[in-house]
Amino acid sequence: MADESAERIAEFIKPLRVKPGAKVNLDRDFDPRYKAGLRKRDAAELLRTGVSLLAEYQERLAAQDTYGVLLCLQALDSGGKDGTIRHVMSGVNPRGVRVSSFKVPSGEELDHDYLWRYVRRLPERGEIAIFNRSHYEEVLVVRVHPENLVRQKLPDDARGPDVWDRRYREINNWERYLTDNGFKVVKIFLNLSKEEQRTRFLKRIDLPEKNWKFSAADVRERHRWDDYQYAFSEMLSATSTEWAPWYVVPADRKWFARICAAAVLAHTLMDIDPQYPSVGEQARKDLLVTKRELEEEAPAGAPADPYAARHPAAAQAASGRDTPTGGRRTSGTGRPARKKHC
Repeated sequence: MADESAERIAEFIKPLRVKPGAKVNLDRDFDPRYKAGLRKRDAAELLRTGVSLLAEYQERLAAQDTYGVLLCLQALDSGGKDGTIRHVMSGVNPRGVRVSSFKVPSGEELDHDYLWRYVRRLPERGEIAIFNRSHYEEVLVVRVHPENLVRQKLPDDARGPDVWDRRYREINNWERYLTDNGFKVVKIFLNLSKEEQRTRFLKRIDLPEKNWKFSAADVRERHRWDDYQYAFSEMLSATSTEWAPWYVVPADRKWFARICAAAVLAHTLMDIDPQYPSVGEQARKDLLVTKRELEEEAPAGAPADPYAARHPAAAQAASGRDTPTGGRRTSGTGRPARKKHC
């Protein structure tokens, strides 16, 4: 069943993946309103299934403590990054997920190389780290506003015409280094149409409870729409690699974008296929000793092990051994079951 689910998910997200080496033109290659034939009325159930799958694999990822996952979310203003994080990660253990949002760099950050502040927020093994905006800001916003290169205090010869190609190469090499060391890099671009962005901006103005989310600076950035589309297209073309591919998620329909994001992340975790660690023979014996002590504390009339009483087959399969009462079959109360006479 797990293999079938993995195959279905892989097939579902295949149209979203940017093929390494492909020359991307966002306007031509990706439709922000694509929905793969799904209906909104089915979205809630599909998202619940995806979130449940993520919760299962995230628990296994944390238990195995070998791999880490970095999820990079990029989008234009109002693209839906916050909502995607909130809905897709709603069922996972918050202790195993860390979200970092990157705003305008501070003075301390500008005194270091451009990747420094992102390195500091990388995941630990067993953890999922989410970058709400990411190191790709350094080839997007900085490219559209090259005056930011001056603020980064770069030497003159580091601000030449090859700066973007160099940064693409450096980012690709850095992500390869991460994946070689067990940290999977998942990259999602929420692809929003210009008209849908306009609609969402107006909603932020019309609804008082959303006024706080609106900034006039966002509208000023909208005037650079074509510049951003070009920067995104160049970035996707240069940095979608076999080890860290980009997925362009249609974002005009929020419900569909969230299903896609959950599917991409689930695909990554299923590809890792983390397993619960098994304990050694001595550790297992110690657990069984402790189990007997806890069973002996059961109140009169209560099952010695409530879980085993409700799920005897699952408990026995999980133990893979004789019951902790010396191999004797129990009645569910901790006392040996009476033999039946023919």
